[in-house]
Amino acid sequence: MTNSGEKTLVLGLGNILMADEGVGVHVVRALEQHPLPACVECLDGGTGGFILLEPLQSADHIVLIDAAADGNPLGTVTRTTPRFSRDYPPTLTAHDVGVKDLLDVFHMQSGEREIVLYAITIDPQQPISMNLSAVGSKAAEEAVARILTELQGCST
Repeated sequence: MTNSGEKTLVLGLGNILMADEGVGVHVVRALEQHPLPACVECLDGGTGGFILLEPLQSADHIVLIDAAADGNPLGTVTRTTPRFSRDYPPTLTAHDVGVKDLLDVFHMQSGEREIVLYAITIDPQQPISMNLSAVGSKAAEEAVARILTELQGCST
């Protein structure tokens, strides 16, 4: 994924108080439990916003993980490479606008960077909970495995 000396930021987004809507944060926390190459930094981005611009700008490669209401079957893990807000799948809460705007500003200020998005399709009609549903947990495990495989190409 990266060359020697390049930094990869793995950024999990979501609200952990809203069950599967927080799946991106759960994935980042799970990734932190694995040995990762020295060039990888994991960050719990919560519900996003422009405060995340600086960590994005300091990375050479970015992996975003977020929940989506994209019409796919629940638990679907989709890997895409968004460039602008129009490329970003529909998300569920207030961070929707923030993340889309953040990506636009990031690309306008920072030029070309590799961004990979793992969008996890969830049911937006879930009760408040800090725990993932069974479907959300399974999707999070799949995302962790796929991201770990992707990060193997990162040089130390």
